[in-house]
Amino acid sequence: MPGAVAIILVLLIFPVIAIMGSATIAALLGFLLNRDGVQRNEGSELLDTNY
Repeated sequence: MPGAVAIILVLLIFPVIAIMGSATIAALLGFLLNRDGVQRNEGSELLDTNY
């Protein structure tokens, strides 16, 4: 019986962990790519039009 409870808990918790991990990776990747774009185009007048 404890094994069945453990399996049910894992099945309920795993999707939440997977979604939060994916959101964290997406946020980190977006931050790093934005910073890279700003550094590569430093001095461009087009950066002033970005919001």
